[in-house]
Amino acid sequence: MPEPRSQGPGPGGHERAEPHSGSLAGKLNWLRAGVLGANDGIVSTAGLVVGVAAATTTEQTILTAGVAGLAAGAVSMALGEYVSVSTQRDTEQAALIAERRELDTMPEAELSELEDLLASWGLSETTARTAAEEMTARNPLAAHAQVELRIDPTDLANPWLAALSSAVSFTLGALVPLLVIILAPDGVRIAVTFGAVLLALAVTGSTSAWLGGARRGRAVVRVVLGGALAMLVTYGIGQIFDVAV
Repeated sequence: MPEPRSQGPGPGGHERAEPHSGSLAGKLNWLRAGVLGANDGIVSTAGLVVGVAAATTTEQTILTAGVAGLAAGAVSMALGEYVSVSTQRDTEQAALIAERRELDTMPEAELSELEDLLASWGLSETTARTAAEEMTARNPLAAHAQVELRIDPTDLANPWLAALSSAVSFTLGALVPLLVIILAPDGVRIAVTFGAVLLALAVTGSTSAWLGGARRGRAVVRVVLGGALAMLVTYGIGQIFDVAV
C-alpha cells in the first residue's frame, strides 16, 4: 500500500503530511521551476552572446544573435513544458476516469480499498472504516483521487500556464547577459558579462537550493562552474572563428 510522504515531525512530535497540489509545496515547486527556467535562460544566452562577442565587436550582430537565441529558447521551453504538462494532465484525467468507472461498478471494493489505504497511514481499523465511509459519502471520487492517486481533481496541471511561466522565466534570465553585454563598454564587454552572469547564477543556484531544502554552497558551485564552462567553450569557439576570418 502507498504510504504518505512526510516533511518531518510537526508540533507534538507527529509527522506532518506533505502538502499536495495547490498547497505551499505546490507553489514552491512552481517557483523552483521558474528559477530553473531563468537559470537556463542565463546560461544558454550568455554562452551564445559571449561566443559571438569573441568573434566580432559589432553590437548589432551580438544583439541580433542574443535576441534570436532568447526568442528561440523561450519558444522551445514553452513548447516543451506544454507537451510535458499536457501529457501529465492527460494521464491524470485518464486515471480519474478509470477511478470513476470503478466507483460506479464496484463501490464496496473501492470502499474497502480506501479503508485499507487510510489504515496504512496508521489509523485504527475502526477509525479508518469510519473515515472511509464519511469521505465516500461526501465525494467518493475526490477521496480516492487524493488518497489513492495523489491527485486533486479540482486542480489539475494547466499546460498553458506552465508554458507561459516557462517562457517568461527563461526570458527574464536571458535578459541578464543580453543587456549586460550590449551596455558594457567594448573593451571589457566579455569580462563584465562573465562577472554578471556568474553572479546571477549564484543567486539562482542559491534560491533553487533554498526552495528545495538542499545545501546552498554545493548548488551554487555546480551552477556557477557549469555556466563558466559554457561561456568558456563558446568564447573559445568565437576566438577560433575570429582567427579563421
